[in-house]
Amino acid sequence: MEWYSLKILKNTALFTLGGLGYVGLELLWRGRSHGSMFLAGGSCFLFLGKLDRLMRDQSILLRGIAGAGAVTAVELAVGILANREYAVWDYRDMPLNFMGQICLPFSLAWVPVSLGGMYLYRIINKGI
Repeated sequence: MEWYSLKILKNTALFTLGGLGYVGLELLWRGRSHGSMFLAGGSCFLFLGKLDRLMRDQSILLRGIAGAGAVTAVELAVGILANREYAVWDYRDMPLNFMGQICLPFSLAWVPVSLGGMYLYRIINKGI
């Protein structure tokens, strides 16, 4: 099998794990999720892995903030595309929200979650 085929398989596995993890977090936090969250989670996991590699020499705080920014950007994009009716989530009543799709409190909550995601990505990526 060619190296690029293995890379595609590896990224597909990582995407799938990230998607399942994101949906799992939502089920634990809210008791429900949505199919779009699988896509968001898979994308976020791959982004977090890339950020972790690019920012390896940066402080843990800066890596966490960058990770939270990436997750928040993905949530905004998915929200604009899949959450127009606010059926998946609704942050309109949250402080410092933007279009009801993202808000500062949840963006801040993504800092430690992003760091955990980066760590898990590093461990899983080495094992695959």
